[in-house]
Amino acid sequence: MTRPIGQQAVRRLICSGCGTEFNCDPSGNCWCAEEPGRLPMPTEGGDCLCRDCLRKAVSRSSPKT
Repeated sequence: MTRPIGQQAVRRLICSGCGTEFNCDPSGNCWCAEEPGRLPMPTEGGDCLCRDCLRKAVSRSSPKT
């Protein structure tokens, strides 16, 4: 089976923060699209982060009120 032109395959990644394996779906169906916090991705010096590391990074970068 082939993918439609322009549709990227799901990637199996290792979190650059903690080493956890996870899936990334660059076609827009990735779990990270459901997250309320956003960071520039990939992070400087790494690739995507797992859900837990993404949430931690967002909380560190959010302005404290």
